[in-house]
Amino acid sequence: MKEQETTTNTIDLMQLLRICRKHIWALIFWSVALGVLAFAVADFIMPAKYTSSAQILVNQKANKNDPNAAYTTQQANMQLVTTYKDIVTSPVILQEASKRLENPVKVVKKAKPAKYTTDADGTRKLVRAAQPAVVERDGKSYSVSAKQLAKEVSVSTQQQSQVFSISATTNTPEKAQAEANAVARVFRDRISGIMNVNNVTIVAPATMGNQTAPKVKMITIAGFVIGLVLSFAVILIREMSDTTVRDDDYLTQNLGLIDLGQVAHFNVSSSFKLNKNTNKKQNKRRRV
Repeated sequence: MKEQETTTNTIDLMQLLRICRKHIWALIFWSVALGVLAFAVADFIMPAKYTSSAQILVNQKANKNDPNAAYTTQQANMQLVTTYKDIVTSPVILQEASKRLENPVKVVKKAKPAKYTTDADGTRKLVRAAQPAVVERDGKSYSVSAKQLAKEVSVSTQQQSQVFSISATTNTPEKAQAEANAVARVFRDRISGIMNVNNVTIVAPATMGNQTAPKVKMITIAGFVIGLVLSFAVILIREMSDTTVRDDDYLTQNLGLIDLGQVAHFNVSSSFKLNKNTNKKQNKRRRV
């Protein structure tokens, strides 16, 4: 029984190989065609998405003289990273980031308060007037609402690390960079007022965004594989549904019929004619 099953399986595999060889060009054509179609859709039709990330380190200062306190503070900071993740995506941070994106400025010179001197009689004299901060425009402005930022901004963390990343995914690389940096700077400036944190550092500012979607290579490979599978399935169904008898072995082995012989096929010329009148005259002469 095992030998029969093995023989049957071998025959089935050989039949599949014969079918593949017979229709090899059809398989290649449809696989390449669907692969090219998938590449065209992914590269020219599907909208591109770009992602840029900024890395932030939040660290509380600990007593350097007490190693146990430093270790405890470090463990506490790592546990608070999840809390920082929720704060980054909170409306307080995103609304401020939306305002900064609409009016991007940077401080060139910090503001200085007025300076006074006090005389012996207690009179205060102005030595230097207050100087306002000097700011200048910092890049292109973007009109992005806080709700839209909540959809485009994400936060990723790593285990046993105090560093987490703020990522923004948009339709242009410049906008992705601007959103990630704006949210990171707002978080750095506002976290000290929200929590008891005294050391926030932007370890790596966001750079020009990289294309993350669509993944053209993967979509192209998927189109090629789908074309190969579909074309093979169609060819296999057509071969299985074709009941034409192609050889004598099928009649004798599968149907159990007896081979009594073969009828040869004659190719009769188109100019061949059977003259009936000539045959009748010859028969009359023989009778006479």
